[in-house]
Amino acid sequence: MSSTVHPVDEVLPLPRLATLGIQHVLVMYAGAIAVPLIIGRALNLESHDVAFLISADLFCCGIVTLIQSFGMTQWFGIKMPVMMGVTFAAVGPMVAMAAATPGPEGARMIFGAIIGAGIIGIFLAPLVGKMLRFFPPVVTGTIILVIGVTLMRVGINWIFGVPAGLTAPKLVSAEHAEWLNAVQGLTQGANPAVPPIPAGLQLAPSVNNAAYAPLSNIAVSILVLAAILLIAKFGRGFVANIAVLLGIVIGGVVAALLGMMHFDHVAKADWFSLISPFHFGMPIFDPILIATMVLVMIVSLIESTGMFLALGELVDRKVTQQSLSAGLRTDGLGTAIGGIFNTFPYTSFSQNVGLVGVTGVKSRFVCVAAGVILIIFGLIPKMSALVESLPTFVLGGAGLVMFGMVAATGIRILSNVDFKNKRNNLFVVAVSLGMGMIPLIAPNYSMWLPHAIHPLIESGILLATISSVLLNAFFNGASIDEAELREAAMTAEAH
Repeated sequence: MSSTVHPVDEVLPLPRLATLGIQHVLVMYAGAIAVPLIIGRALNLESHDVAFLISADLFCCGIVTLIQSFGMTQWFGIKMPVMMGVTFAAVGPMVAMAAATPGPEGARMIFGAIIGAGIIGIFLAPLVGKMLRFFPPVVTGTIILVIGVTLMRVGINWIFGVPAGLTAPKLVSAEHAEWLNAVQGLTQGANPAVPPIPAGLQLAPSVNNAAYAPLSNIAVSILVLAAILLIAKFGRGFVANIAVLLGIVIGGVVAALLGMMHFDHVAKADWFSLISPFHFGMPIFDPILIATMVLVMIVSLIESTGMFLALGELVDRKVTQQSLSAGLRTDGLGTAIGGIFNTFPYTSFSQNVGLVGVTGVKSRFVCVAAGVILIIFGLIPKMSALVESLPTFVLGGAGLVMFGMVAATGIRILSNVDFKNKRNNLFVVAVSLGMGMIPLIAPNYSMWLPHAIHPLIESGILLATISSVLLNAFFNGASIDEAELREAAMTAEAH
């Protein structure tokens, strides 16, 4: 290597680039596929549409990683070894949107909000430096903690079953339904002895559902969890870094051997297919939903800022204001691209920043190679169909780890916050954590509030964000230094 070439700009031999690129892909793969699985199922989409979301996500992960690592003009791309993936911060708001409007129409509303937020994010990027003072570690740590706690519900439901539908804990008794139908027949016969049935009368579920939390599903989830923990403890280096992915693979193999995993959709899927924009139709641009996603975008940009500063120290390249803005603009551009190609908001994946530290390889072209590999994966529908065919209880064991690690990352960031000399920081965390729990504990609390603002207030993540920012400004004012932000990002390496 020439002494004039910075390690970040070193182009490694192709075989080594490919090997290291695959490593980066495997480290991020489990996190990358989680969000399309969550949102696709929250929207009640067909299996082939969920598989398409996975393909679109991998494809866009690759495109945005290329832009971020290789660069695209002076305006886009920080040109450092950065892998881009879907941010978990957007999951809560998107699940709320999906619950309000399921199906393809809900997808169009989500993608419209994402495109709008991405475009706004491009213009917000240069202003993020001025917003940093509102997001010290006590705020970002609290937000990430609430994100993790909110997502834990998803992982737990993957293990046992969702509260409604085919896997609900209770079902309506067939005997009770038969009785009600008989009474309804008498009422329609105008029998004066039988009063008319009130409008909207429904039978309450009262029979235990055999499809909810069967012991076989729980056993496989425990197996996946145990495999991840054993690999994390006894694995070394790269193997330990992909413990979650290996745990999912082990769970999938066991489920297939037990006849609990079916491959009909995999057999029908094509070997190659292009990702079409606006797959579900033209996006719907709702101002409230866009405002909701813009708040998520701001949180994502703040996280990325800390990550870029931490990565700059790791690879010995100073992050200038111009390069930082270029990196953050790519978050916005990537989010807009995601909305166009039927996927979600993008941010830098910090687990891959950790891999840079583990391998010691600082070349950004490793991530360029990983971006190309992700694009190829996104163009192979059979791979996405295979992921979609994984039973949710296999993913549940991994979900406990993935989403729990997000919550643990928030706790790690908060561990460096000064609670002794600034006791009011306790109020910031306590109240904001409580605000974040409201939609989880009392999901119907907004029933009398204007319907238009429901997507904004039905996300505990957004409530916690607004609360923590306002309370921190009230108690501590608005001040933060770059070193504090960088330290928080280094602490959050596992996120």
